[in-house]
Amino acid sequence: MPEVGIASSSTIPPPPPNSLFGKYEIGKLLGCGAFAKVYHARDIATGQSLAVKVFNKQKITSNTSLMSNIEREIDIMRRLRHPNIVKLYEVLATKTKIYFVMELVKGGELFAKVAKTRLSESQSRKYFQQLISAIEYCHSRGVYHRDLKPENLLIDENGNLKVSDFGLSAVTAQIKDDGLLHTLCGTPAYVAPEILTKRGYNGSKADLWSCGVILFVLTAGYLPFNDPNLMMLYKKIYRGDYQFAVKVEK
Repeated sequence: MPEVGIASSSTIPPPPPNSLFGKYEIGKLLGCGAFAKVYHARDIATGQSLAVKVFNKQKITSNTSLMSNIEREIDIMRRLRHPNIVKLYEVLATKTKIYFVMELVKGGELFAKVAKTRLSESQSRKYFQQLISAIEYCHSRGVYHRDLKPENLLIDENGNLKVSDFGLSAVTAQIKDDGLLHTLCGTPAYVAPEILTKRGYNGSKADLWSCGVILFVLTAGYLPFNDPNLMMLYKKIYRGDYQFAVKVEK
């Protein structure tokens, strides 16, 4: 007979057939990209709902730059703990897969809300304040997001904003001798003009520019800089060529 408090093998339920390391039960597919898929998951011990991001090693190990980005994303997300940043709980790996066990944010992307209807000023103000709080915290930890846009901002079930997707982020160690970052990255409509010059840029200021574009989108309902021709779009950004036709409260 087993000792009190120690379960025998006959009393321990076997892990579900679709479990990950016997710890997480993998559920339905939530979304997928070129290199990863995101699944709903459940912590078997606690019942907590989670998101698991799954990378196929075969697709990423041959791409040195992509693998480096994933390793940096792991390092960055492990050092960030803020109420408006998606939490990374654990990283697991097998011979063929890498798994990010993350906070599940149920409300979807901010982009979906903005695309559906123009937000009220109180909503816009709340989201922007939470965004700035998260980004200020990132900068204090030596992290520069570099791809801020409504698609990378999630809304939880309580209506709070969560910054996600640190795949293109940079850290202080990447700053060159001139005190600047030099990698050209980001989503065209949200990049700062100094990034386009290819002469280096301040990561904090570039993030704040993107935050400003997001604030414009939140209050106006459309992009300040928009053109189907990429070079024309970049010219508009560099010149500051935009019009703000919507009246807002002071």
